[in-house]
Amino acid sequence: MGYYILVGILALAAGVALGFFIARKYMMSYLKKNPPINEQMLKMMMMQMGMKPSQKKINQMMQAMNKQQSK
Repeated sequence: MGYYILVGILALAAGVALGFFIARKYMMSYLKKNPPINEQMLKMMMMQMGMKPSQKKINQMMQAMNKQQSK
């Protein structure tokens, strides 16, 4: 009787751990394919903050964000 409970608990723990790692891998690949902020969104944010966005500044910010995301 105690053996079945132990096996059930171990199977549950293994399922939770496996599910966590599968979900984590899926989300990381999804975010890599679909970054949350693109150049257009960044330009709109800068304009809302009262800045005049130049293409050079947008490119610098995108590179910095991509570098931060890859760490």
